[in-house]
Amino acid sequence: MAKEKKEADLRFNRFGTVAFTATTKVNDFIDYLEKGEVRGTKCKQCGMVFFPPRADCHACLSSDMEWFPVSGKGKLITFSQLMYAPVGFTQDVPYVIAVLDYGDYKVFGRVGDVPFAELKVGMELATQANRLDNGQINYVFNRP
Repeated sequence: MAKEKKEADLRFNRFGTVAFTATTKVNDFIDYLEKGEVRGTKCKQCGMVFFPPRADCHACLSSDMEWFPVSGKGKLITFSQLMYAPVGFTQDVPYVIAVLDYGDYKVFGRVGDVPFAELKVGMELATQANRLDNGQINYVFNRP
């Protein structure tokens, strides 16, 4: 008796300017982004918080995770304007990457519509779902 072939879950192909990962254990991240929500994961066993989301906790080795919303305001703790980019991102330069501190976790990503000259360490930004011109989705940091 032939075993039925399971269809691959390729939702992660829709993430980012260039999708380098087609499958992952946290494909629901993409569904949340498509609904306009940015989410991370939290380990139900030890409370570790992850962004980007993870399906497994490196601290206690549990896979008992829950989704939480990345919402509200984060404080800008560092940023850099990139003038050179890796393959797939060369048409985007210059662009700005940054880290926001939400207290219990930090989020790394790209700055959206805030001009580089206006960015200041300590300013409040929000992590927001974003749709790119090519139909792909990602998240960016914008003013709340």
